[in-house]
Order: sequence, then structure tokens, then C-alpha cells
Amino acid sequence: MSELRDMKVMLFPSKYIQGDGALNLLPTVMGNFGDKPLVVATKSMMERAQNLMGDKGKVVRFGGECSRNEIDRLKGIATEYGATAIAAIGGGKPIDACKVVADELGIPIIVASTIAATDAPTSGCAVVYTDDGVYVGVLYQKHNPDVVLIDTDIIVKAPVRFLVSGMGDALATFFEANSCERTGSLSECFGLRTKTAVALSKLCLDMLLQYGRQAVEDAQKGIKSEAVEAVIEANTLLSGIGFESGGLGSAHSIHNGLTVLPETHHLYHGEKVAFGVLAGLHLYDELGIIDEVYDFCIDVGLPVTFEDLHIPNVTDEELYKVAEISYKENFMSHEPVELSVEKVVEALKKTDEVGRAKKKAKGK
Repeated sequence: MSELRDMKVMLFPSKYIQGDGALNLLPTVMGNFGDKPLVVATKSMMERAQNLMGDKGKVVRFGGECSRNEIDRLKGIATEYGATAIAAIGGGKPIDACKVVADELGIPIIVASTIAATDAPTSGCAVVYTDDGVYVGVLYQKHNPDVVLIDTDIIVKAPVRFLVSGMGDALATFFEANSCERTGSLSECFGLRTKTAVALSKLCLDMLLQYGRQAVEDAQKGIKSEAVEAVIEANTLLSGIGFESGGLGSAHSIHNGLTVLPETHHLYHGEKVAFGVLAGLHLYDELGIIDEVYDFCIDVGLPVTFEDLHIPNVTDEELYKVAEISYKENFMSHEPVELSVEKVVEALKKTDEVGRAKKKAKGK
């Protein structure tokens, strides 16, 4: 894709549908792409998927991790069935696995996200892990999802932690796009940013800061409010378009580094990214907004300390491992400051130090 290096590029899903009952559209949507739809669902959504599809397609259960082994298993099922389209019902991992399957088989991909925890639903790339959950790398698809269905009713009934995690992932969108713009780094579209992409990434941040706290309160009560709808849109559509067409930076590099610590594997993607956002702001904070971001994270329940990451006794040796992986990630080079492994370690420690002080001041 080197021919795009000097061009401004944006990617979008072909169709995005958000609202109550959106999942009920799945049989009709998949029927538009052929008569042998394959649906991959998480354990908790298997019964719903089977009831929805009836005899109109094949439903299989997702294996639990977006690994090469799981991708190949699903690819084999799709090939044997002769699938004319594949749909993923669940969170980021089944979505990413099915995007890779669809891309490699050349069939349409329909995404029905049941949580607003990541920006995976709209993007044309997938994060692949080992079977044990250690980050391996990113695979890029030839196009973004054909249809994205975001059912508000399902999302608001999911644990609020998913919504909060999505805010952590979305929180990185503007800061990373801004760094990439400053350094002229390529986005995940392998090109430069349009002004639209930068504006949407800023809108993503603004919506989080405006609606995030209220959305958490409303979601805890099961209320489908304007704030909840806004945060779902920020977490999925704006964050997806923003990170892909804007670019990635230190926050996601640090997320990838944290996966080397087994204690962090139970944390959600966005929770680790949020900590990476704060560490990244200790490296580069053009807007002078770090205190506001700390307050936001503490208020909505995103990690700001090592204890929040369940690594209260992390050693310098372990932090250096995290920093080495983070520093080697290509995304880290997108920051407009000179960095080193030592500086990343310092930023990680500073994030924890300030986070502890701010939580104490808030009585948390």
C-alpha cells in the first residue's frame, strides 16, 4: 500500500445501524448476501442466534480467542458449509476472528456487536492473539464490514464494565490521531489523515467527556438515555473511524506491552488502553489535558494505577519488559517526542504515582 503514503485516506463500514432491536434485522440482512449464512455467536448469544436464524442458516459457537487456530477452525466450517456470508454476534474477539475469515474467503461480513467495549465492529483490521491471550499482531482486511448492527437494548443490559472499557479504548482516539498528525505518520489506512478524520476523532473525545459520566449512571439503572446512545456511538462508530483513519500511538503500544503480564489478561482491551492513554500523556500532552483525563477515568472506573491493573507489586524487571514491547511497537514512533525504553518505564511509574494521589484525594 506504499502508493497511498502521500494521500489522505478514510475508511468506513458500508452501513451502520444503531438502535433498539437492531439484532432482529440479522436474518434479513444476511439473506441479502446469499442463501447460506453462517453465524458465529458467543456462548451467551447462541440461543438467541439460533432462534433468530431458525432454518435460514448455520449457527456455531465462538471458541473464545481471536487466535490463528480459532480463525482456521471457523474458516474450515465456513468452507465446508459453503457460507455465502458470515456474521459475528458478540464482542471484539469473535468480531475480529470473523472479519479475518470473511476476508480470506472473500465473503461478506456482518457484525452484530453485543457490547460497546471496543471499536472492532466498524474497522477493517483485526487484532490476533495466541491461544493464551498474548498479543501477536494486526491483520488488515480488504474492506470494512458490510453491515454493522448495534442493538442498544442488548448493550445496555450487558455489564456496565463493557461500556466503560469501550470508553477507555475510545479515549485514545483523538490523542493518537493528533500525534500522528503532528509527525505525519501513516494511519491504519496506510495513508495520511483527512480533516474529517481529525474532526471525528476530536468529536469522539468531546462526546466521552460530555456524556461519559452520565452514561455510566444511566446504564447502571438500565436506562437507554441520550447519554448512553452517545457513548455507544463514540465507542463504536467514532472510535472505529477515528483510530483507523487517524492512526495509533503510545496508548495502544502500551496496551500491547501490558499483555506480556499474565495478571492483565483478564482485563478488557479498553481498560489497558486507558492506562496507556495516561502514560502517553505523561510522554506528550499538547493540550494540557492530563488532569481532566485522570478525573474522567477515576469517575467512570477506568484504571489509573498499577493496583487497578492488578499488578500492585509489579517489579522494575517486569515494567522493562512491558516498556520494551511497547517501545518496539511501530505505533510508539508516531509520538512527536524523542522516546526510549527508560522514558516509557518512567511514564508507567508516573501514571501509577499520580493515579494513586488523585484517587486518594477523591477518597477512592
